Amino acid sequence: MDGDTDRQEKADLLLAESLRWGVSRLASRLRAEQPGSGRTLTRLAASVLANLRHSGALTPSELAAVEGLQVQSLTRVLNELEEQGRIRRSRSEVDARRQNIALTDAGRDALQEHVRDGNRWLAEALRQTLSPAERGMLQIAAGLIEQVAAAEVATKARSTPAHTDTEGAAPPL
Repeated sequence: MDGDTDRQEKADLLLAESLRWGVSRLASRLRAEQPGSGRTLTRLAASVLANLRHSGALTPSELAAVEGLQVQSLTRVLNELEEQGRIRRSRSEVDARRQNIALTDAGRDALQEHVRDGNRWLAEALRQTLSPAERGMLQIAAGLIEQVAAAEVATKARSTPAHTDTEGAAPPL
């Protein structure tokens, strides 16, 4: 590996660490600022509803893949959301063995209620902390972050075993 490539990889790792830290801190703060006044949603329930809002109807397998879970791990939350009228299950018109999960108006309202206070806090924090030009750059960065989140990138770390005798108890962050 040449020097320029090595320097760029190190710079990218530092950027990744910085971005991950910032996103993590912001996510924690938003969770603290979005209590909602109605029946609260768990993180997973809110994530499922948000994914359905952004993607439209999905199968349980597609939802599980987005969440990084097994389908069985979603069963309880999907049952609860259906009982609450926040999602609707229907048979696929293409394959009767498949189920589609769709967001209902009640689900959309619950999600909106769940994030309302956090969004208000964030909008005010942006106004008080950043200039209009910085907010414009952040708008561009938000789109770029969504692009990165959607990327399917294979890394060396994913192709190696998760734990070896020379590693610590948990993989590095």
